[in-house]
Amino acid sequence: MKSLLTHLKGLSTVVSTLIILVVSILLATVVVFYATNVVSTRVQEESLYITKLHVWVNATGGWSQAALMVINTGGRDVLLDKITVRGQECPWTNVYYWVTNNYTITADLNFTRTPLNKPTEDLGASGIFTYGNGNFTKSSGDLALKSGYTMVIYIMNPDSISVKDVGITVGVTLFTANAQYYKECNIEAVV
Repeated sequence: MKSLLTHLKGLSTVVSTLIILVVSILLATVVVFYATNVVSTRVQEESLYITKLHVWVNATGGWSQAALMVINTGGRDVLLDKITVRGQECPWTNVYYWVTNNYTITADLNFTRTPLNKPTEDLGASGIFTYGNGNFTKSSGDLALKSGYTMVIYIMNPDSISVKDVGITVGVTLFTANAQYYKECNIEAVV
């Protein structure tokens, strides 16, 4: 029995040291990944959802209009810096908006029969927009949208859209400080 125990050999010092180093590096990596996961789940992210996008051309009146709904589904408030249609920036004086967190907009957005040009447009009285009071405000600059809120936007004469563009796909982009949100639709004719 004594001869069996004398022939057993242990691990060398180098191998033992390597095993200890590998195990400690693996443990440190697991701790770093766990900490990163905990921190990243606590960060609130920006997220906008664009829906109900339309771009219309009034075939008889010679003017165009775009309408869209933006829902802030992220965990932080956002500031809309710029809106472009077909790559051309829309002046804020052509943008009308309505904001809510009390209504769920289920109906599609409709074309207005008259151009929007006043500081406040009552689209509720004409039956175009039947949610809330239907009063749309003319923008004077960047638009703030709180987390969980919905904004309906009408844009008068976006880009240089004419009757010749009917049926063409057009892209609308919303710009914030951190992202760009892009959506496409076909240009529709309205008589």
